[in-house]
Amino acid sequence: MKKAATIFVGFLHDFAAGCWGATVVADYWLHRYATKPELRELLFGLKKQFFSLGLACVAIVFAAGAGRTFTYVGNVYGEDAERLRRKMLIVKHIVLFVVFGLGIAWQYSMVFG
Repeated sequence: MKKAATIFVGFLHDFAAGCWGATVVADYWLHRYATKPELRELLFGLKKQFFSLGLACVAIVFAAGAGRTFTYVGNVYGEDAERLRRKMLIVKHIVLFVVFGLGIAWQYSMVFG
């Protein structure tokens, strides 16, 4: 059961991250079309829905990422590789926090700005 949970939580984490990216792209496309006055009001509701869905995806990414902590199997590749992997994970998460933060800010500015 733990192996299935590990696979599911990892899949959920990655899938939600991809879905968040898709909501950003969707809001970008809608933002471009919303420059036409006759479409602005119609598309605003849809843009808000994509923004809200994106925030839900980010929440799932964080929750599933926390869940991965409990299902992680350590030291598979040896101690040296594990130390390097942990350093790389820290760098990856710092970069992705910045990407998520900037992406959410950009998405917000397209929807409400």
